[in-house]
Parts: sequence; structure tokens; C-alpha cells
Amino acid sequence: MNCIAACDKNWGIGKNGKLLVSIPKDMAYFRKMTTGHTVIMGRKTLESLPKGRPLPDRVNIVITRKTDYVCEGALIAHSVEEAAECAAKIKDSDAFVIGGADIYRAMLPYVDTAYITKIDCAYDADAYFPNLDQDPEWKMESESEEDTFFDLIYTFAVYRRKK
Repeated sequence: MNCIAACDKNWGIGKNGKLLVSIPKDMAYFRKMTTGHTVIMGRKTLESLPKGRPLPDRVNIVITRKTDYVCEGALIAHSVEEAAECAAKIKDSDAFVIGGADIYRAMLPYVDTAYITKIDCAYDADAYFPNLDQDPEWKMESESEEDTFFDLIYTFAVYRRKK
């Protein structure tokens, strides 16, 4: 399983339920990587999407504790384990965990590849991705050349869980 996130220097990913910044090339990268695959997210992440609707051209699995939660176009899971089992039944080895912070932390044991857009800026964040640079189980495998969006510098990095 994979995960994908855009993180600032401190591994911040959001503030008040919103992304820290919207970089067009990062959004295009996200679409390219996840389209045609399964995406796993928390209910709050789903509700933060445009019109609170599942992402098109993907199988959407939403994790929620709300036992009566219904969302047209999405599969509902009530635990991390149930979401992982659901993804396994779909047989999509390229399933992507897409947030939020609690879901990233809970699903990380199931993930072996992390696609991280590293933004060279420190924002005032209240949601964080686990710091893979400080986790001995993870190693950065590759990193793109630097790119810019106005005054922001960012790279696309791939981390792999050590075998």
C-alpha cells in the first residue's frame, strides 16, 4: 500500500481542516498517481473535498467511527483494519492513503511506499504527517529536482519502508 501527502519542513499537512498550500503541479501529481486506484481517507478528509464528494475515477474508501454514515460512491469502513481488508479485496496493490493526519498515522503500518511533496517552508499547521526522516524504518529512495511555485520551493520524494 502507498500513501501520498504534501508536507512542509516540519511535516505539517494542514490547518483547520484545509491544506497548507495548493501547488498546481502537486495537485496534478496527486491526480496522476491516484487516478484509477483505490484511495483511503478519513471522513473529515472526504468532507473537505469539493462538494464533499468522493474523488472521481477512483475507488474511495472512507474510514469513520459513525456507524450510520453513508456516502454515495464510497465504501465505508469503521476501522483501519476494515479499510485495509476492503482494499485487499479490491486487489489494488497501488491503493493510496490520502489523509488526514490520524488516518496517515493509523495506516502507516500497512504502507510500504510514501510519495511526499516536500515544501521548503514552515507553516502554522495543526495536522502533521509522521516524520519519515526520523523513522529508522523508512528511507528516502529518490527526490526530484527542485521546482518552484511563486516563492515556494518544493520537491517530490519517494520513501520506502526498509525490508
